Amino acid sequence: MRTMLILRQVHTMQFIKKLLPFVANRYFIVSLGFVVWMLFFDQRDFFQQRERAAELQKVEDAKKYYQKEIEYTQKQLNNIQNNKAAIEKYARERYLLRREGEEVYLFEDTLHPATK
Repeated sequence: MRTMLILRQVHTMQFIKKLLPFVANRYFIVSLGFVVWMLFFDQRDFFQQRERAAELQKVEDAKKYYQKEIEYTQKQLNNIQNNKAAIEKYARERYLLRREGEEVYLFEDTLHPATK
């Protein structure tokens, strides 16, 4: 057990002796300082870049959603402008309009609340 501990210490010392000239090199120290500065202290550090990338993804997803909604609304508008039956259907569903002499019954879904 003791010999294993001594061997480990010897191995560690040899590793440190091999690594010391590389770590003591001024270019390595400057490069390491630069990397640390860019990761943690810079105005555009690594963590802010990740947050901004996530925010950009959310904004792009919202943009896609709204573009789809715009297309759907434009199709509805085009249909209403060109189809008289669609105008009547839209008015009946949206504004609860009715013809003279008609009765309108509204049913509410109590299990699933309205999403509109």
